[in-house]
This record gives sequence, C-alpha cells and structure tokens, in this order.
Amino acid sequence: MDYKQHIETILSALPEKPGCYQFFDDRKTVIYVGKAKNLKRRVVSYFRKDHVEGKTRVLVKQIRDIKYIVVDTEAEALLLENSLIKQNRPRYNVMLKDDKTYPSIVIKNENFPRIFKTRNIVKDGSQYFGPYGSIATAKTMLNMIKTVYRLRTCKLPLSDENIRKGKYRVCLEYHIKRCDAPCTGLVSEAEYENRLKEIREILKGNSSKISLVLMEQMRSLSREMRFEEAQVIKEKYETIENYRARSTVVTPALNNIDVFSFDENEKSAYINYMHIGNGAVVNVYTFEYKKKLEESKEELLGMGIVEMREKFHSDAKEIILPFLPDMKVSEEIAYTIPQKKGDRLNLLELSLQNVRQYKADRLKQSEKFNPEQRTTRLLKTIQTDLHLPVLPMQIECFDNSNIQGANPVAACVVFRKGKPSKKDYRRFHVKTVVGPDDFATMEEIVTRRYTRLLEEEQPLPQLIVIDGGKGQLNIAYSVLQKLNLTDRISIIGLAKRLEEIFYPGDPVPLVLDKTSETLRVIQRLRDEAHRFGITFHRNVRSKKQILSELDSIKGVGEKTKTELLKKYRSVKRIREVSPEELSELVGRKRAEIIHASLHKQ
Repeated sequence: MDYKQHIETILSALPEKPGCYQFFDDRKTVIYVGKAKNLKRRVVSYFRKDHVEGKTRVLVKQIRDIKYIVVDTEAEALLLENSLIKQNRPRYNVMLKDDKTYPSIVIKNENFPRIFKTRNIVKDGSQYFGPYGSIATAKTMLNMIKTVYRLRTCKLPLSDENIRKGKYRVCLEYHIKRCDAPCTGLVSEAEYENRLKEIREILKGNSSKISLVLMEQMRSLSREMRFEEAQVIKEKYETIENYRARSTVVTPALNNIDVFSFDENEKSAYINYMHIGNGAVVNVYTFEYKKKLEESKEELLGMGIVEMREKFHSDAKEIILPFLPDMKVSEEIAYTIPQKKGDRLNLLELSLQNVRQYKADRLKQSEKFNPEQRTTRLLKTIQTDLHLPVLPMQIECFDNSNIQGANPVAACVVFRKGKPSKKDYRRFHVKTVVGPDDFATMEEIVTRRYTRLLEEEQPLPQLIVIDGGKGQLNIAYSVLQKLNLTDRISIIGLAKRLEEIFYPGDPVPLVLDKTSETLRVIQRLRDEAHRFGITFHRNVRSKKQILSELDSIKGVGEKTKTELLKKYRSVKRIREVSPEELSELVGRKRAEIIHASLHKQ
C-alpha cells in the first residue's frame, strides 16, 4: 500500500471527537502537532482544501503517517497539544520559549512564601499547580486565596533576623486588609504555614474549605444588609464551586504513574499505554498483539506492561489498569484497579477511550481494504445473534399490502451477503384470498414462492423474515413444514411494536440491543419489503382506477383510451379538458360522450 492510500485509509476512519493529532514524515519524525474540536473534520481539511499558504502545502506533501489521541473536551486537547509540542518540538509548530505557554500557580520556596501565577517552571523546591487552560481561571483562584488568607505579595527578604530587628513597616496591603503583615511579626511562621496547608488542598481541587468561608462571609454581609458586597462574594463562591482546580488532562497530585487499558476481538488484543508525569500526559502509545494461541487477557496485558515499560524506560511505582495481569513486573510497584469516582478512574477511562477508538479504527481500515471481511463478520454476527445453524448468505422477507381487502398484493425482497439483491425481488398478485385476510395471504404467497423455487431448483434462502407477529410466523412455518423445508430454512418473525424477534413454537421473544448490527439488517429488510410492497400496491390501485373510469364508457375502446392517456397522462386531466379540445383527438360525438360520462362519475 503506497503512502497516499495509507493516508486515505486513516482519514476515512478518523473519529468525530476532540483530540490531538500528529503528522509524521518519511523518517517517522513528528513534523506537526495540532488540536481539534472534531478530529475528522480538522485533519481531513488538510488534504481536501487548496491551501493558499505555501508552508501548509509543503507540510501536507511531507506527511506519510498520522496518529492521534482522543480526549473528552476541547480544553484537554489544548493542554495535551502543548505537552506534545514540548516533548517532540515539531518542525512546523510555533515553538514557545522557556515553557511560557499556560500559567501555573506557584507556592514559592522561601520564608513566608508568596503565591502567584507564573509561566516559568524553576526547579528550586517551589510547588507548582496547574497548568491552567485559562489565565482568567488562575487569576480567579489567586484572588480567592488572597481575599480569604491575606498572604503577602511583596518580594522583601523576610528573614527571622530582619523581622526581629523591625526592619519593615506595614504597607497599603495591610491597611486595605489584603495582607496580615508577616513582615512586622503580626503573623507567626507556624500560623502562616497552617494557611498554606489549606491552600495546597484547595489548589489540588479540594475547594470545600474555602467554599465554607465564602458562604459564611455571604451570610454575614446579608445580615448586615450589605447586599452589593454579598453579591461580589457570591460570584466568587459560584466560580470556585464550578471550577475544579486541576489540570484539564490530569491532576498534578498524580505524578510518575503508568496507565494501561485493554480491549480485544477474536484475532487481536489491543493495549493502550499512558505515562503521567509532571501533571501532564507524557507518552501515549496504543499497539496490537496478533493472537497466536489461546492466550488469556491477563497474559497479554502482562506482556504489554513489560514491553511498554522497557520501551519507554518507565520507573513508575504505580500502575493503573482495569484488571490484574497474570504476573507483576515487581512487588515494589502498586497495581491500582479504580473502583470509585476520582482522578485514577478518570485516567483509566481516558486510556480505555483511546484503546477502543484504536480498535474501531483498525477494524474500519481493515474492512475498507477488504470489503469481504466486513461481509463475513456481519453474517457471522447475524448467525450468532439469531442462533442460526449456517451463515445467512441469502435472506428473504415478505410483506402484504391491501386496503380493506381491495387490490391485495404481496412482496418478497431478497438480501444476498447482507445487501439488497433487487434483481431477485418478487411481486405477487393474491389469487385465492377474498377480503382482508393477512394469514391466508401469507400462506398463499409463501407456498407459491418456495414451491416454484423447488420446481426450478433455484437456491433457497438460509433465513426467512416475516413482517409480523406470532400468528403470521406460525402460518409461514406450517407452509415450510408441508414442503419439508424446516431443516433447510430458518424462519423468524419481527413484531413491529417493540422490534421483538419470535421463533416458531417459542412464546418468549428475543430482544436485541437497539444498536445491534443484526437488528439493523432485519429492520432494513422489513422496511425494504414494506416499501416495495406499498409501491406495487399503489401502482395496481392506480391502474384499476384508470380502467374503471374509462372502460365503463360506451364507445371508448382500447385505442381511444391509449391515445387519451398518452396525451393527457391521467383521467383527472382528461376530465378538465373541454369537449371542443377532446373532439380534435377523438371526434365530436365521442368527445361529448366522454365529457358527459366523466363529469357524471
């Protein structure tokens, strides 16, 4: 497969979900990383548009492979893109210097530490929280903290000696009640540290403490009738309640962790690996194992853990995963299977989302390259779901149509290999039934259909679908019994109300999932039979209406009728024509008779 075909195959399978994508050149080097609200729409646009910008055209010409990561939200895609750009430094991305992309909040490593936002990560023992997807969010969080805890904002070197000597005086921040002046000894170092402990919890996402303080402030201001100030506090309270102070990809509290997820089908096992470090997704890799023997999922996951940790030189002491492998990498490593809601479960769900998407994409790519594979898989699915003895290579469905017993007709549609075979569709005029008797009509049509197939030695279907409940199903099954076909043909009935599937002699129906491929094929058969039967019934009814009106007029033969319908197309239009105009086609006397008869009718 050349690279163009490879790219087209990937494009056809892209999901319509938010995420990040990476373009690779012929040396398997990442040359561009991007983010998207809709991966399919965004990535496909590179290859479907005429780009005015020359660099974009050059980029597209160099793409030889595409990989992507799906996430839950656009904000997650934003931060993940930033992490991938820093990690890979692609040639065609704008590079941001000194890590100055998204703001973090830092608790500075110093006496009476300051708290402020920064874009520089300095390894000096300071604590960093974030990064935050919006600078407004970081500002709001800082304003909340400063309002409640009154920390210092100055850069003064607050050593014990300077404070003891009284080197500093209170400033404006103290007078406006935004700082408690630790520079003058009004706040002890121990009390200041207690405040910092609470702030750390808030920055990790535990906002309950600050929420309680804000709530008490609102109530106090309301009791004092200071409603405008209470409204300001209320807005801050609502902001802090709606926002979880954490990275939009992972929380910084979880560091140096491996995450594995697993999915499989009959032939392959799929494993997704994510490494979490420094508050971000550092590595994401999904791969496939072709099953050789009857390996268990525990064995396959264990192999994947060993291989990925060696490949990416991971020394993580915790592994999050959906189930335990057959063997542990080391007794020193903690294996976590998340059970309750929380950060670890969110990470596992993100990994599961990626492995499932990878599995679905591989299936789409494989079936696009080999359509017969999809057909075989679909037929096997139908066989399994309906408990059939053989693959249903040919399926037939019947539908009856009449209006109060008038013009009774029936239709039979045929699906071969899961697709309509219109050349094999058949229409039936009901010959032996008088009145609206669906049971008798079904008996006649099924009898005529399979008697003829047997006489002409034509291929028989493996499955018959009857559009109706148990009554019509039992009638059709009795016909198969008379023809000795019950061992050669399976038969089911599809009830319209709840889409239940009935089997002959079984009062308990089979109910398939609404998203089932098998149910969709059966519904399509039923709808196609109904459409085909209704169209046939309309045509028959229309012809009989025309015959009844023109044929009842004395003096109008087949030739005259044909000429009239050829020119005017319908009886309705003939009725609207004046006798003078009609006389030009059929003569004056005949025109007067036709005009008078049609208007009398």
